[in-house]
Amino acid sequence: MKTFEDLKNVLILNYSDKDIQLVVKAFHFASEAHKGQKRRTGEDYIYHAIATAYNLAKMKMDIASVAAGLLHDVPEDTDFSFDDLKNNFGNEIHYLVKGVTKLGTLKYRGLERYAENLRKMFLAMSQDLRIIIIKLADRLHNMETLEGVRPEKRLRIAQETLEIYAPLANRLGMFRIKSQLEDLAFPYVYPDEYKWVTELIADRLKTEEKYIEKIKKITQKEMVKNKIDYLQIRGRVKNLYSLYQKLLRKGKDLNKIYDLIALRIILKDIADCYSVLGIIHKKWTPLKGRVKDYIAQPKPNGYQSLHTSVFTDFAKVVEIQIRTQEMNEEAEYGIAAHSRYKEIVVMGKKKNPPKWLRHLIDMQKTITDNAEFIKNIKNELFLNQIFVFTPKGDVVELPENATPLDFAYYIHTDIGNQCIGAKVNDQMVSLDHRLKSGDVIEILKDKKRKRPNADWLKLVITNLAKNKIKSQLKNKS
Repeated sequence: MKTFEDLKNVLILNYSDKDIQLVVKAFHFASEAHKGQKRRTGEDYIYHAIATAYNLAKMKMDIASVAAGLLHDVPEDTDFSFDDLKNNFGNEIHYLVKGVTKLGTLKYRGLERYAENLRKMFLAMSQDLRIIIIKLADRLHNMETLEGVRPEKRLRIAQETLEIYAPLANRLGMFRIKSQLEDLAFPYVYPDEYKWVTELIADRLKTEEKYIEKIKKITQKEMVKNKIDYLQIRGRVKNLYSLYQKLLRKGKDLNKIYDLIALRIILKDIADCYSVLGIIHKKWTPLKGRVKDYIAQPKPNGYQSLHTSVFTDFAKVVEIQIRTQEMNEEAEYGIAAHSRYKEIVVMGKKKNPPKWLRHLIDMQKTITDNAEFIKNIKNELFLNQIFVFTPKGDVVELPENATPLDFAYYIHTDIGNQCIGAKVNDQMVSLDHRLKSGDVIEILKDKKRKRPNADWLKLVITNLAKNKIKSQLKNKS
């Protein structure tokens, strides 16, 4: 249970005295508003508000968001109104709390019946991304205290978290929040599968933790020997739900999982990252095809890091991630890190929203049928994403199981229409070939060709490609 002192301790590290005074004022206001209210866990209600604000402060969100985290349930659950908030805290905090309140009005009854709430969510995100970030901070604490909720409501909240909020956190690049939400929801939504995974890895984890500790000590010695001033070296255990999904893809064979525990090296600057990669490869042999440079070629969501998998002295493979402190914060908190959300969408002033968000907003304007809307967003939001490369090294983000044709139409309609074949990593492949992260794709074209093949609709999985093919076929007819 987080106290207001815990929140203040985080604030002191990153915020001014004036900012802290605003949060103190919001705390006293929320305490008075929620006075006498209890949660089902038996805690005073104010502790939920504190935990929400604490999560936001840990992300280094702006002070208006932190204050809104303390106040987010006041208009809905107390005698104080939105006008009271506006009079005491001004337009910005009033605006954020109102946005968060609107997101909580519909109960989750499965993805197929959730279209209207999703439309509200995307609209709120298009106006101010802080609204969804506050909602994620609120949901994180709700999941941490879910045991106190009655069983049927508990399952509904856990399903909504796993199917809506965790994928949204993932799309926003907030991988720490995404992993926490998934692992908190996993035992409620899939209790048998959760029990199977935890039992499967129990003994293996003990062995792996000892093993990674040995690798860590060897790496530390190499850093000292080469006079590299590192900030941190630590083991990272793969989150349970992500491991469960990967086990399903690998035929439930734990021996095919190389990144159960990875080593993460945090350094001061980019030059050190490349130096350390060289030191690691000099010490241990890298696996072919497992070295990825996301510093020179960041993922579309901004993620940067060097990844490599190496054969160690213990005849085992270990994944090693190398990044700066700033890259690490970006990887964990995504769009919330370093106030990046301010560069994108704040208080209705749209600057440069992420491409996927622009596409979702356009989609909800053009698709009025809710069933069709849900069908379309499943590919855009809830499928795992892969990252592939053009021959020039540009990074392209596609859903898992995308084909060369999906890639071609993503680049340009004419490239899709003129496609007669594809090379993946310099090897000829069929047009229904399933792409994987790290693939380099070259599209072979015939400029005389102007129209797609109707059968291509069966080969593509992205709505972008399907819509472009349908449009071209319609034009032809």
